[in-house]
Amino acid sequence: MNLSRRILREAHSILQRGPVGRWRDRRILLRQARAWTPADEKMRAFYAQFVGPGDLAFDVGANAGNRTKVFLRLGARVVAVEPQSSCASLLEEAFGCEPGFSLIRQALGAAPGEAELKLSEATTIASMSPTWVNAVQRSGRFAAYHWGRAERIPVTTLDALIERHGEPAFVKIDVEGFEFDVLKGLSRPLCALSFEFTPECADAGLACVAHLDCLGFNQFNYSSDESMRLEADPWGDTSFIRAHLEALRGNVSTFGDVYARS
Repeated sequence: MNLSRRILREAHSILQRGPVGRWRDRRILLRQARAWTPADEKMRAFYAQFVGPGDLAFDVGANAGNRTKVFLRLGARVVAVEPQSSCASLLEEAFGCEPGFSLIRQALGAAPGEAELKLSEATTIASMSPTWVNAVQRSGRFAAYHWGRAERIPVTTLDALIERHGEPAFVKIDVEGFEFDVLKGLSRPLCALSFEFTPECADAGLACVAHLDCLGFNQFNYSSDESMRLEADPWGDTSFIRAHLEALRGNVSTFGDVYARS
């Protein structure tokens, strides 16, 4: 995990602190959400190829809103999907007055219902996937963290979100190992989307690619860590991205995002 993400993760380690510590950390996170930094500008330049003024963007796994604020800065309407109660409240406070902002206090999955969200000391690695949790503990990526608490949360689907809000120009999915379940709730091709890939769970990433291929997504790319740079020019096909993900299988020194478009 790269330095910027590690710093963000450590800043979010608020769940098991006392009232004073939680209040102080919340102030820090709110300042980060409302500030604009060189890293945010780098994200803005990168995501401008997917999101423009007046577009609709879904931020699935919005957490503390570092992508939400970038999409808003690009002039998009943003639907932020965040089931963690602490993060959802933070998002509401940081962006609730923005006219283009909507908050969904639910998770996305393959079907509507309820599920258990496993909570760690850091909000950025809460997960609905026990398989992912076990994998990142065994690999050493997050060996120091524990998922000892849980929230029971409501679940909806990407299809339902589209029916309610409209078809998005771009969907960002970062849900700590639950990406395939989120994509199973989508039954149509979209203009573009991204999902996070963890090499310890290569089979899940490959299953995401296979599902997207069936839906009609036929161009793929990849960004390592949080480089905000696509690796392939031109974009590749399904075989390209499968080979790329296979080559990274088990590599705990990296992670990344797969980009798909139709």
